[in-house]
Amino acid sequence: MILLVMGVAGSGKTTIASELARRLNWIFLDADDFHSAANREKMRLGIHLADEDRIPWLDAIHAELEKLNAAGKNEVLGCSALSEAYRQRLLGNLPAKIVYLQGSRELIQQRLQQRHGHFAGTAILDDQFATLEEPRDAIVVDVAKRPDEIVEEILARLPENPTSPDSDASTKSTNSSA
Repeated sequence: MILLVMGVAGSGKTTIASELARRLNWIFLDADDFHSAANREKMRLGIHLADEDRIPWLDAIHAELEKLNAAGKNEVLGCSALSEAYRQRLLGNLPAKIVYLQGSRELIQQRLQQRHGHFAGTAILDDQFATLEEPRDAIVVDVAKRPDEIVEEILARLPENPTSPDSDASTKSTNSSA
């Protein structure tokens, strides 16, 4: 089972996904760790990533998710996954539930301006919001809340046993829930 925590840069994906993984005792994956040095440099400079930049990145993450799934592991992935096509490429037919960290452009910009030591800054924000296709049937949470409140809300909205094949959190990304 994969819990995909998605949203634009600065929405709190790493913070929320890593804490969810800790609380669920699942593997945490940060999609940023799969970016090439060239992609990181482009984003640092405010250069928008094109599909030819994103596709190898998404494919590398998908390969890791497939490997972990085949080994019977559960993971929480923090990844922008901004478009439906990217989510489809990322998840394929793997069992997944999407959590969408939703926030206003103003709040996200403020957070990015306060963030230090990360390659993605405010220069990519317009492109992020332009690319964003809000997911259907996701757990949607407002990022204006404190991280601990967001994590508690997500956990409360997951079924008691999110790894059960019969649970409603175990959906295939090929249907409308991904």
